[in-house]
Amino acid sequence: MSILARILRHTFRFPLQSTLSLVMAVACTALVLVLPGVTMRFIDVIIAKNRPDLIVSTAAMGVAAIFARQFLFTLRTYVNNSLELKLTHLVRVELYDKLQRLPVKWFDSNASGEIMSRVADDVPTMDRVIIDGVDQALAALLQFLIIMSYMLYHSWQLTLVTLLPLPFIGILTAWWSRRSEPMWRASSEASSALNAILHDNLAGIRQIKAYTVEPKALETFDKASRKLGEKHMSVMRGQAVVWPAVSFIAESGIILMVAFGAWWTLNGKLTPGVVISFLVAWGFLFDPISRINPLAQTFTRGVVAAKRVFKIIDTPDETHITEGERPATLLGHVVFENVSFAYADDASAICDLTLEAKPGETIALVGATGAGKSTVLNLLTRFYEPSTGRILIDGTPISTLSKEWLRDQLGYVTQESFLFNTTLRENLLLAKHDATDDELWFALEAANAAEFVRSSPEGLDALAGERGGRFSGGEKQRLSIARALLKNPPILLLDEATSALDNRTERLVQQALENLRADRTCFVIAHRLTTVQRANHICVLDHGRLIEQGSHRELVARNGAYAKLCEANFAFDPRPVA
Repeated sequence: MSILARILRHTFRFPLQSTLSLVMAVACTALVLVLPGVTMRFIDVIIAKNRPDLIVSTAAMGVAAIFARQFLFTLRTYVNNSLELKLTHLVRVELYDKLQRLPVKWFDSNASGEIMSRVADDVPTMDRVIIDGVDQALAALLQFLIIMSYMLYHSWQLTLVTLLPLPFIGILTAWWSRRSEPMWRASSEASSALNAILHDNLAGIRQIKAYTVEPKALETFDKASRKLGEKHMSVMRGQAVVWPAVSFIAESGIILMVAFGAWWTLNGKLTPGVVISFLVAWGFLFDPISRINPLAQTFTRGVVAAKRVFKIIDTPDETHITEGERPATLLGHVVFENVSFAYADDASAICDLTLEAKPGETIALVGATGAGKSTVLNLLTRFYEPSTGRILIDGTPISTLSKEWLRDQLGYVTQESFLFNTTLRENLLLAKHDATDDELWFALEAANAAEFVRSSPEGLDALAGERGGRFSGGEKQRLSIARALLKNPPILLLDEATSALDNRTERLVQQALENLRADRTCFVIAHRLTTVQRANHICVLDHGRLIEQGSHRELVARNGAYAKLCEANFAFDPRPVA
């Protein structure tokens, strides 16, 4: 009930439409009285008393009531559909906004396909509770009460006979609603799992084709699809038994009602018109019961979907996004003091790390895969928080800074270059919303990306494609570098920023980076050691520990871990840099 009440609160955001829908529901429901009343008038007045003069007026009254009811139903359907679209949009935007405020760590344990399922499928399913569920349930309840009042007015005895099946229907329906909720939840989870597999397979279609694992991928998808079918079928099997049983009980009540009505008519306690009008009214009385099946499904599925949606909405936001200090200036003096960090319950990714980057210095992080290099940058951006120790910028612990302000000071080129499926201009403007075309071209020139952008007929208006698929890996990486340079931040983070560039392009980009990072603090991660030779300090990491640090010349002369990395790097020139 708490979930249902929470869903209903959304309707209060549109009070005018909600009230209008309610008023029309009451009017539509009240008009159902006309048909049994007209039927009784035809039998007990027009036929019994031989009043042919009343036929036209009585028929006209019945037709007018039916027309008015259907007209109001049409208007109500339009209002309800409009309300549903507004509610769905509102909740979907609220959910998306919430997703943007969740910490990066949350996304590590939630599949993208499942998240997409909640935004695309669960939100409209949840809102159907309001339109199909609450609205129709309210109208059905009003109709039931109005028709029952009509029946009680004419014969309370026959009304009690008519209502005899209701307790049995109520018990059966309540039992099935409780039993079916976990079934619908399992079906919904299976649907999310299927969406997650589909999302992953489409995103990795090139890898699937490259390794010719299409049969394996199909087998995985087939298994997930079969599981979804099995979960859904478990609900359908139950419904195939329950709802025919409900119909049997309800329709058996007709025979019971007509039998008693006939007996009391023969004994002179009722008129034939009353019995016939009860027979007509029975359809309106049990019409709400016929809606129990779809309404119960709507409620159950909607509540399950709402729980999944509210589970995300109730997840605590990432802290200190806007709250915290916002220094007027930033020099770029970065210090890690005895910092340790572990992902979940895994072994420590960073162990007691201490290092310093003075303003304008370039710090290179090298080491084998899994050494903790990218984790250092993730901690500096506060995507994750240290388990112990602290990180300072210009003497201020970054834990006291606004994350929004902090990230505005950082230019981050990630290891996997990502472009949104929009124009190149819009991809670049992410870094600086008010940048002119001249500034865009300057950044592209600096990243050695201007040539291939100009070669495109659309230029800056060329579409990047999904995940930047219209460009090569090297081109995407240069565009990402251009985006970071356009931001012109005081601290630059380059995580394998030149890994997808050929030797010639890498030299050009490296020269551009040398010029542009002269007055800013820069952290560089690279497996190609030629990329980091000119760094002020090179930090060698091994399983999260800093085992060596110094200049290129010093570390080579030391003949330690860094020197061995140099020997293993076939592209490395062993001669010291002048």
